[in-house]
Amino acid sequence: MPEPEPLANLLGPALERITAADENHLDRWIQRARALRGCSCPVRLTGETVKVDDATGEVLSHYSTATEPANELLMRCKNRRASRCPSCSEEYRADTFHLVRAGLVGGDKGVPASVGVHPRVFVTLTAPSFGAVHRGPGKDGRTRVCHPRRKGAACFKHHRAGDPLIGQPLDHTAYDYLGHVLWHAHTGELWRRFTLYLRNHLASAAGLSRTEFNRRVRVSFAKVAEFQVRGAVHFHAVIRLDGYTRDPGEWPPPPVWAGLDMLTAAVASAARTVSVASPVVNGRMWDLAWGEQVDVRPIENFGPGEGLSEAAVAAYIAKYATKAAEDTGTPDRRIHDIDQVDMSQVRPHIGRLIYTCWRLGNARLYPQLEDLKLRTWAHMLGFRGHFSTKSRRYSTTLGKLRQVRADFAAGRPWDMDAFTPIAPAGQETTLTLTLTNWNYLGQGLTLGELALASMVAGMGRDRDGGTR
Repeated sequence: MPEPEPLANLLGPALERITAADENHLDRWIQRARALRGCSCPVRLTGETVKVDDATGEVLSHYSTATEPANELLMRCKNRRASRCPSCSEEYRADTFHLVRAGLVGGDKGVPASVGVHPRVFVTLTAPSFGAVHRGPGKDGRTRVCHPRRKGAACFKHHRAGDPLIGQPLDHTAYDYLGHVLWHAHTGELWRRFTLYLRNHLASAAGLSRTEFNRRVRVSFAKVAEFQVRGAVHFHAVIRLDGYTRDPGEWPPPPVWAGLDMLTAAVASAARTVSVASPVVNGRMWDLAWGEQVDVRPIENFGPGEGLSEAAVAAYIAKYATKAAEDTGTPDRRIHDIDQVDMSQVRPHIGRLIYTCWRLGNARLYPQLEDLKLRTWAHMLGFRGHFSTKSRRYSTTLGKLRQVRADFAAGRPWDMDAFTPIAPAGQETTLTLTLTNWNYLGQGLTLGELALASMVAGMGRDRDGGTR
């Protein structure tokens, strides 16, 4: 194993680059490093922003990276994947938590507290079985005999948590890899049809036409996707019934007959009814549907430590907003050349799924699958849907939550020291025009910059700890 690079050899070139134009730029760079709040892969930008009075053409303010160290600006990457950037993904997780929680209890983010008494259920929709896989401990944490069968593939072992065999097929030659990949590629359509079927089943239970039901009741939801250890995705969702209104600022209760029992039964029946026909591959067509395990649990207004609470549901859903297929062992970036992927670092089962995506993504051999873009989504095992989605009227949006942070920083693009106001203090204009010119330089820090940023973060923790 090669000797680690001495710290001085790393810091020297980094400090030289930072202070090349001005030795005082080191203080500025440290200030920007702290503003990154631990982002591990910041974006490098160069450019400027100018604000002018639209009526008079007078320049009100100007910011340029010409005054920044190395003539560039470091911005947080805002990647949602915890494997790529723990700091930015935590921000994404927190936003998702508040988004989901606002739709459960209200009283925040523009949603009234009255939604807390609307019928709500927590739903888990799983993937079907594509072949027997090794099983780990149950939900209670106790191990169990894996597959004690007299005929066919069997396993009589007790697999403890962390056993690499968990999730691997008992017989990979009998595993339906084609069906697995095609199911992943159609889960978005399967979910869309499920939401339509759900409204139909609710209308039928109420004895109303679909049109009349939609005039009285609105179905709202928020969902996330989670990859199981076997490499199959399943969905967790909160589904809520509201009364219908055209006012975007109102969330009236549903009619008294649209209750929790009706919603629970309709979700279960719709999930077992919906299906999507796959394209024909190798002379076979799959009838793609949800798995047999459909879990529908009412969300009640329990006290602390009682039942399924709103906060617990929101935290559970938000946790999976920062995860993707990489937890199963796949690369966390798109695959541009399958030959460049080190399959020795990928579990055999996951590797076969990736190879299946790559093979089916050959447009010359499988033109009927070209629209699925399976090679583009090979690192996601064919799943090409969004990991976090919501209906329009469930609660607030991630965009609005991000806008709150942007508004907080309004008037000072990055900090007051970098922002140069030109208009007289207190001057107000009726309309401000913002002109920008930005270019992308790259992403990430050099080893020396990473070492320096770590030292800055360590000094910040020591300082904060000393004041407590």
